[in-house]
Amino acid sequence: MFRQGALLLSLLLPAPVLAQGFSAQVLPPRFEDAAKPGSTYRNVIEIQNASPEAVRFGVRTADWDLDDKGGVHFDYALAPDSCRPWVGLEAREIRLDPKGRKRFRFEVAVPPGTPARQCRFAIMIEGEPQKTGAGVAVAGRIGVIVYLDIAGAAAALRIVGHAVETVEGRDLPVLRVSNDGIAHGRLQGLLDGRDANGRRWTFVPANDPILPGRQRDIALYPMGEPEGVAVPPIAFPLRLQGRLDWRGQRLPVDATVAR
Repeated sequence: MFRQGALLLSLLLPAPVLAQGFSAQVLPPRFEDAAKPGSTYRNVIEIQNASPEAVRFGVRTADWDLDDKGGVHFDYALAPDSCRPWVGLEAREIRLDPKGRKRFRFEVAVPPGTPARQCRFAIMIEGEPQKTGAGVAVAGRIGVIVYLDIAGAAAALRIVGHAVETVEGRDLPVLRVSNDGIAHGRLQGLLDGRDANGRRWTFVPANDPILPGRQRDIALYPMGEPEGVAVPPIAFPLRLQGRLDWRGQRLPVDATVAR
């Protein structure tokens, strides 16, 4: 994995990243798609130089995983059963003029006969190392995540529990979700809530991936809160009702969340 002294910037949102002279904007932040065995999947990343100076970026692939807190860890060493040998990149290095942009192509050649599985990797876009005042070389990196479902690979999500947890300084309902499938999944949709004071809420789940074979706690965030207006805290216990979805899979919710 990346050693200390290198600045790792994982792109999860389409925003500019600035680090010691490294300035890039990359879209999209991730790909979630499917491919058939024996086919070649192709797509394009748009890379923009937000700097007034010309820059060079290195490009290579990495395997990645999530830790227990949802942090992304990249590794250039080839992981067991990695699909990175299937990946082709347009170039290993690109140069962009000031404020310039480039459509960078990549492809995934899926071998014939590949059984159902998910091909999951990252495309790393790396700036040149810059020395800090302490003489330490620091480089900016952006990881574009690719999820490619092969031969119909799919998630199998189950809600296995719920709790109240402190998230970003406030107490929120959290769903514990298990993924028994062979591809990642996310919770999508809205839930209705009514708290102990009779106040009605609408909740949207965090857009966090649940990797195959894992469990993950997914926070539910209130919708429709006006900016700059103090909103009273949720009075637990909270009754939740509704349905969440992921690619045709439906997860009905009817639960009372208490401390």
